[in-house]
Amino acid sequence: MKKLLLICLLPFLIFSCNSKDESGGIENGVSLALATSRKAIVSNINYNLEFRVPAALTQPIQSLETLSFNLSDNSEDLLLDFRESADKLKGIIVNDQSAEINFKNEHIIISKDLLRRGKNIIEINFFAGETSLNRKEEFMYTLLVPDRARTLFPSFDQPNLKATYELTLDLPESWTAIANGPVALLSVKDGRKNIQFEKSDLISTYLFSFVAGKFKTETQNVGGMEMTMLHRETDSAKVARNLDLIFYLHGASIQWLQEYTGIDYPFKKFDFALIPSFQYGGMEHVGAIQYQANSLFLDEDPSQSQLLSRASLIAHETAHMWFGDLVTMDWFNDVWTKEVFANFMAAKMVNPSFPEIDHELNFLVRHYPSAYGVDRTEGANPIRQELNNLNEAGQMYGAIIYNKAPIMMRQLEMLIGEQLFQEGMQEYLKTYSFTNATWPDLINILDKKTPEDLKTWSEVWVNTAGRPEFQLELVRQQGMLNEIKLSQFDPSGKDRTWPQVFSAAAWLDQTKVYKKLASKQAVLNVDLPILRLGDIVLNADGRGYGLFEADMNMVTQRYSRMTDVEKGTTFVNLYENFLDGKLPRVGYIEMVKWVIAKEENELILNLVLGQMNNIYWSYLTEAERTSVAPDLERTLYFLMETKSDKPSVKKVFFNAFRNVTITDNNTGRLYDIWNGAKVEGLNLSENDKVGLASQLAIRLPERADAILKQQLDSIKNPDTKRRFEFVMPALSNSQQVRDTFFESLKDAKNRETESWVLSALGALHHPLRKESSEKYILPSLELLKEIQETGDIFFPTRWTDQTLGNYNSASAVKIVRDFLKNNPDYNAQLKMKILQAADNLFRSERILGGKQSLQQK
Repeated sequence: MKKLLLICLLPFLIFSCNSKDESGGIENGVSLALATSRKAIVSNINYNLEFRVPAALTQPIQSLETLSFNLSDNSEDLLLDFRESADKLKGIIVNDQSAEINFKNEHIIISKDLLRRGKNIIEINFFAGETSLNRKEEFMYTLLVPDRARTLFPSFDQPNLKATYELTLDLPESWTAIANGPVALLSVKDGRKNIQFEKSDLISTYLFSFVAGKFKTETQNVGGMEMTMLHRETDSAKVARNLDLIFYLHGASIQWLQEYTGIDYPFKKFDFALIPSFQYGGMEHVGAIQYQANSLFLDEDPSQSQLLSRASLIAHETAHMWFGDLVTMDWFNDVWTKEVFANFMAAKMVNPSFPEIDHELNFLVRHYPSAYGVDRTEGANPIRQELNNLNEAGQMYGAIIYNKAPIMMRQLEMLIGEQLFQEGMQEYLKTYSFTNATWPDLINILDKKTPEDLKTWSEVWVNTAGRPEFQLELVRQQGMLNEIKLSQFDPSGKDRTWPQVFSAAAWLDQTKVYKKLASKQAVLNVDLPILRLGDIVLNADGRGYGLFEADMNMVTQRYSRMTDVEKGTTFVNLYENFLDGKLPRVGYIEMVKWVIAKEENELILNLVLGQMNNIYWSYLTEAERTSVAPDLERTLYFLMETKSDKPSVKKVFFNAFRNVTITDNNTGRLYDIWNGAKVEGLNLSENDKVGLASQLAIRLPERADAILKQQLDSIKNPDTKRRFEFVMPALSNSQQVRDTFFESLKDAKNRETESWVLSALGALHHPLRKESSEKYILPSLELLKEIQETGDIFFPTRWTDQTLGNYNSASAVKIVRDFLKNNPDYNAQLKMKILQAADNLFRSERILGGKQSLQQK
């Protein structure tokens, strides 16, 4: 490293950055072919990295790298991945020989003449790439999933070339940091802090990480393990209110996983950082988990749903230490495996910490609506997809792998039994510890433990997209019920059958009967004592998957005798039938009003209120919404005041009231509450006030500037203030200001803090602004490829969701359809994302186009 440093201090480099075109067919990204060839010859990899971070954002980060590895074949040139401009590279030494910088198509080409069989050492002086460095004024953090390590430093950026890392950070003196390994040496000199970290465990490139900046540090010993948390929260009461439970939930998750897997925590350390406006809920970096700060630091009086979401998020990221970090997918087409294991295990892990919760209901409401939200669309994708290049790996992510896959996994567990399933998981982890595995590797292990044909079962569940539809038929002879048939249909016409197990519940007079149904064939006889379809709840246990028939009369006639899971699955089924055009629009809102007046379970309240909100804004005409609004607003406000003394329940109804209010009287009420008027038992946090101010700026356009300025002046948290300053132009009453702001988003630099951008898009495309904002749809779609290339993994999906989610006009449908028609060779993954995001638009336009009036419905 010293020799390389001396070379790079020369005023002019003797190396050429012009690539000699000896590289043949090198393509951008990391192709499957390249990854396969490197895996066959490269091993025993270590990265020694040093980053010197200047205090000024405008100054580049000087970096040094020593890469060592074993090579079994040096007959061909070797490619290092580096998705940056060639001028970032300042010098390369290969096995003590100075090398020409030969750079082409995001790759550094190392000449075979400089390589040798056995151990090789490559030293590189460069300026760090900042695409995924997330560099702010007072902090920074790496986020390198799925193939972004190559945007930071030259690497073999593929998941099945695991390596160890020795990291040194040279930072401003006031900064602190965590990384994959423990701190080995820390020194301070001349206003700078130098931190050397111990060699990390063996991990994939996407898991390399560090967080550095002005953070507060909290350390606790949990179950014999010391954990450190970094955060930037300025509200000390909020920190105190959340701190102990955050550490406890991590400790409980580790203990549960150790018992379930039979493997002790496998890495050197366990730390985590809470980051403002983080792109995801969390990211499972070994020894340095990153979280969205507001996902863990909850405001006062959190809802049951928020508490469960936090616990599930912590359990999910902790589960990744075993499922994803210890055993990693071989290629990113199996990225879903690490996510399904984490989500599936998280659903089990939160149970002990919340004994009062119906966890079957929680699993249902957390997974089914989101999974159906993709599987019902024209852009539905299978759980396991093909991937030819890692530069498209980010598009593998979505609701199918996070929500449908856990449903599939639960069906698999029921098929072979919990004990055998656990034994299979333990064998899988022990067999592939610190290496890589594929989905077929797990199926091979499980297949030996059961007589079931898991390969055939997996083919339809994992390798194909979509969901079945179920229909009941009451067969009568001479007026008497002879038999009941349950038929499973494949709406795609491919005659697939999804083998699955679920239950039905039926009523005859005052008697309720359960029946477990194993649907392995297209037609199943159901032995239940019912007289009509309205007497039965299909999928009563919430474990089946598909579009099930449902009857709204079941709600009003049987509600008091239904379990919470039966209620939940009924509402999920009813909503899916509504979106299929089979249920009344205004009638559905009336049913929700009836339900929320009776229901106490927060999970069910959140479910039906969310359904109501979408129907209200997307599936009613303006005249219908105007007619429905007064009584709906009165109902929500009344329930907020009177239904419960629990502040969290009041917050649920307040949020629903805030989201739908359009009448002058209740908009005035919202303004008064924002301006300080008290509602007994309702506590609004700074984040709540910011959200309310945003809604008011749109509903009271003539007062928008004053509202926004007053809110900005009152914000105490500096990170929250910066976020609000960014979003304010999108909330402006001035169309010109909003247009100028939207134009600014075409510059990738203005999209760097993605959560801010998404909040701003939500304001631009608010339902009350649809007519003036529809013009943003086409340029937003035209930006999508660039969004995918420059943004993080969830950004393209969220960009399209925020762009299309609130529209219901024929003109908006035409914009989307014409865009896809005019781009026949458009990226297949991004086309799927557009079709998924447009599903609500397509359905609402189709239903409203049927001219179903308020009187008819």
